[in-house]
Parts: sequence; C-alpha cells; structure tokens
Amino acid sequence: MKTRAAILREVGADWSVEEIELDDPQAGEILVKTLAAGMCHSDEHAHDGTMPVPMPLVGGHEGAGEVIGLGPGVTEFEIGDHISCSFIPSCGKCSFCASGQQNLCDLGMHLMEPGMMAGGFRHHSAAGEDLTPLLKLGTFAEHMILSVDSAIKIQDDVPAGPAALVSCGVTTGYGSAVNRAEVTAGDTVVVVGCGGLGTAAIQGAKIAGAQNVVAIDPSEFKRESAIDFGATHSAASMEEAVEMVGAMTLGVMADSVILTPGVLTGDLIAPAQFLTRKGGTIVATAVAPAMQMDVQLNLFEFAMMNKQLKGCLFGSTSPRKEIPHLLSMYQAGQLKLDEMITNTYALDQVNEGYADMLANKNIRGVITFD
Repeated sequence: MKTRAAILREVGADWSVEEIELDDPQAGEILVKTLAAGMCHSDEHAHDGTMPVPMPLVGGHEGAGEVIGLGPGVTEFEIGDHISCSFIPSCGKCSFCASGQQNLCDLGMHLMEPGMMAGGFRHHSAAGEDLTPLLKLGTFAEHMILSVDSAIKIQDDVPAGPAALVSCGVTTGYGSAVNRAEVTAGDTVVVVGCGGLGTAAIQGAKIAGAQNVVAIDPSEFKRESAIDFGATHSAASMEEAVEMVGAMTLGVMADSVILTPGVLTGDLIAPAQFLTRKGGTIVATAVAPAMQMDVQLNLFEFAMMNKQLKGCLFGSTSPRKEIPHLLSMYQAGQLKLDEMITNTYALDQVNEGYADMLANKNIRGVITFD
C-alpha cells in the first residue's frame, strides 16, 4: 500500500515528508493506522547524529493507532484494536522478560539494526530505496507495520495523544522517580530538565508522596510549567539550587536527583552528586551521545558517602504492565497527560515541531493524523 511518512536520509538534513510503499504484514506483525505520534527528543538524537541509527529511516518512536491488518497467524490482536507502541519490545520468553524485566528484553539488541524485528525484513521503501523504521516503529507515518512484541493493546476510549505519550516519554520519566529513584513519602527530589521526561518524573515524584520536588531547567517556560505538574520549587541550574535544597533539608540534601535533560552529558553527574544526600540516588535517564565516555565525578565523596548512580531504560518497568496502568491513572484524573501536549502538528509540520522543541516552546509536541 501507499502511505506518507517523514524520512531522514542523512544527519542534519530536514525531515522529508514523502509517499512511501508499505508491504503487507508478515507473521508476527500487524498493520496499524497511526492516530498520533509524540515528538520525543530521541528523534533529534538521530537527526543530529549523536545516536547512530541506520539511514534512510522513517522517524518516530512514540505513537498510538488502530489495528487495520493482521499478519498470518496473528492471534494477539484483532482488527479495530487500539494500541500504544512500545519502543522496547518484549518477547515474554527471554530470561529478562521471565524475571519481570521486560524493559531489558533480549529483542532490544535488534533496535539499531536495519529493517524489521523479524529477520531484518524490509517493509518500507521510497523510490525503490529501502527505509528502516526508527526503533522498529516509525510512528512519523500515516501507517505502521509493527511486531506484536512492540504493540500494547489499550482501551479504545483513550485519546490518541495521551496514548502516544505513554509509549516512551511518560513511562520513562514517571518510572525514573517511582521505580528507579524509589521515591517515598516525605522525600526531597530534584528533577533536572523539565521537558516530556522531566515533567513525567515530577508527576511520578508527586504521586509517590515527595514533600519537595525541585524542578531545574534554564527555560523559564518549563520552570513555570513544572509547578503546574507538581513541582514545589524551581531553579535555573543545579548550582543555583544547592543553597535552596540545603535550606529545605536542613543541610541533608536531596534523597534523589533525576537527570532528564534534552541531552545527558558527563559534566552533569558531579553537580548532581553534590545535590544528593549521603546514601542518596542519582538516576541518569536522558539519552547521552553514543560516544560519551567522560564523566565528572568525585569518586572519593561518591564512595565514602555511599551514594548510588543508576541508569534507567523505559522507566525500569514492564511495558505491558505500565502502559495500561498509567493510562488508567490518566483516566482516573491522577496523571496529567493532556496538559503535557503543548502543541499539535500535522505530519507536514514535523520540522516546525522540532524547531519548537529546540526553542523550548513545548513540553511535548504531538503529530496528529485524524
């Protein structure tokens, strides 16, 4: 079939919205009509070359849609089902899935390879040129071919925008606070970077019962927005926040510091370390450049103060458990997702949407297709 998609052909080039050919789904795959796609910063990492990906590619890895076709033998879904994508696939069979760590599923090793999950089969092409869907999803397209391992069935009455957000940013940010930092009632939590990830982390900390949630971002818009999502204090930088956090904790400092900037760099670890109390936790959630090797850390203080530095992938949780759970919290009014969508765009406005993100105009931009 013919459909339209936003294609990236080389690092730094504009996204090109073009008509593409999409083959029929194979065994273990479904055809999905895309309803919404979140504009996550990770696609910008592909665009600027800090995350190596096979090109040319169909962009997008946050998305939601409706199943309109089934590959041979597929029984997990029916025509008309609504789904949220999961950029982390889960097979349910490997040792990590079997031990409840579906965010570490062995299928993740294929995410940066060309083609689809099943043997690298190529479904997407434009003018005779093969295309690879980003992270096996390619949500910046009117239609998607997905592995059943990368799709989560959701309730049909969930709006498409919120359903797209939980497929990456919200689940990752929320889980950074609740699952990885293990925020508990009365904690002081610092969240560094208040875009989509950080806003979700702020909400997670608030819902977990944190007494103080300090939002740090150089953007005044994002700092002000963070208060609406549950932050109790804000600062423009970690250095500016030191005195504030010291005062509110009587010198103890924060129980946890969650790093969710647009780009995670090694020079952010040391200031986060000095905002963290003895025995406290630093959670590194945002995507760093793939070749980032240098990290600034006072190793003596880190070891002698018994601190922890943790990575976090997909909120350190199971996609199949957490995506429906977060959407049920949204429907109950406990989690703000509509409010996270600052602006919506047509597919042809994808470059405008990313320009707005880089200019700090959005908490989250969303491409809508209906």
